[in-house]
Amino acid sequence: MSTNMNTAASPSPAASPAAQPGLLRTRRLADLDPADRRRLVVRSAVPDRAVRRAAAEICRSIEAGGDRALREAGAAYGGGRADPRVAPEEISAALEDTGRAVREALEAAIEAVRRHHLPQIPADHSHETRPGVRIDRRWTPLRRVGAYIPGGKASYPSSLVMTAAPAQAAGVAEIAVASPCGGDGRLDPTLLAAAALLGIDEVYAMGGAQAVAAFAYGTETIPRVDKIAGPGNAWVTAAKLEVFGVCAIDLPAGPSEVLVLADHTADPRLAAVDLLCQAEHGPDSPAVLVTTDPTLAAEVEAEISSLLPLLPRRDILRTALSAYGEVLIAEDIDEAAAFANAYAAEHVTVLTADAEQTAERVVNAGSVYVGRWSPESAGDYATGANHVLPTGGLARSHGPLGVEDFGSWRQVQTLTRRGLASIRPVIEELAAAEGLDAHRMAAAVRFEEPPPSHRRNPPPADHPTHPTHPTNPTNQEA
Repeated sequence: MSTNMNTAASPSPAASPAAQPGLLRTRRLADLDPADRRRLVVRSAVPDRAVRRAAAEICRSIEAGGDRALREAGAAYGGGRADPRVAPEEISAALEDTGRAVREALEAAIEAVRRHHLPQIPADHSHETRPGVRIDRRWTPLRRVGAYIPGGKASYPSSLVMTAAPAQAAGVAEIAVASPCGGDGRLDPTLLAAAALLGIDEVYAMGGAQAVAAFAYGTETIPRVDKIAGPGNAWVTAAKLEVFGVCAIDLPAGPSEVLVLADHTADPRLAAVDLLCQAEHGPDSPAVLVTTDPTLAAEVEAEISSLLPLLPRRDILRTALSAYGEVLIAEDIDEAAAFANAYAAEHVTVLTADAEQTAERVVNAGSVYVGRWSPESAGDYATGANHVLPTGGLARSHGPLGVEDFGSWRQVQTLTRRGLASIRPVIEELAAAEGLDAHRMAAAVRFEEPPPSHRRNPPPADHPTHPTHPTNPTNQEA
């Protein structure tokens, strides 16, 4: 799930609105020439260069100016206030004022996300590559994470749940939340209620590139974080890319997108509503139907026309569907699944006679929804699966946000004398081949008798010793 910004999103490969005779453009996959197919498939979550340059300037100003620059950026671009820190009392009050039904829905969502993510905690590994050469791979949770949650004109408390609950499951010690405030300087009370239920009391009213920069570089009053996670618009994505290297990020996110894969058995109304479900996120959200049935294509178009007047975001939907909506007719399921994998959509809904078998063939997707009883909104809110997903084709190499995103791996290598001796020739030969003699020496010197001036008294017998200590006379192996 990602949020969109009409003036800042990267162009979609779909045809421009002027070229569209109707809401959805219908073509046969077999009729696409290589250039047409490439325009459809090759997308990017990275914003255009103008946005990236502007976001970079904002980030540099925050790095240099700290709190003062953050206030100025908030006044200039919106989403901020003079004192960005939300008082804990305001967070508690928001929870108290939340209606029972909304609170219970938030609690159920948090519990489901925790149940899904707790089993994801990685296990440490230890093995010997040869006798006396042991490598441990140890996973450690991050210390401090910044969660960026879209806000301002809309509120996404579900995105806070999807970002913070996995971090907590991972064991992250500190979670700081940033979200843009409205014109009144206040954050959405449901978002604050979600923070209270999650036990988070560090919340800042700040948005856009300036919020990302504040988390990445730190200011006089906002401690820097180890990683920034959560969805955002093009400015947020551009800022994430700018600070990457100083601060880790989850992944760059583009406009939310959906691909519905359907055959002649699909209910056209379900296909239509699943296209609308993600297209309503913003006017630049791609929505693609791939079907083996030309009749279904026309029926889905008719259903969309009947559903649009019922939806409050119908103007956004009309813009998104006319600009970035596609219907692609496939010869068979093989061709349809092959295109779905090439497209690598954020959301893929499978509505076929053998939905589970078809879904197994979709290997490039952020999240796959199988069959008529699996709407995308279930994953967005209630199943416990994460809705922070790769967009813009990044599903070819990235997956949903998860526990493993909130920790890091360390390699711990422990060698005995015997182990080092067994690989010493490899070290010396490769070091010589690369002209790095100190590398060779680092291994060889351990087998030399140290001169008297370098000798140290051996530790007491009950003192633990490292097995490769060069002066330990007991470091011998059979």
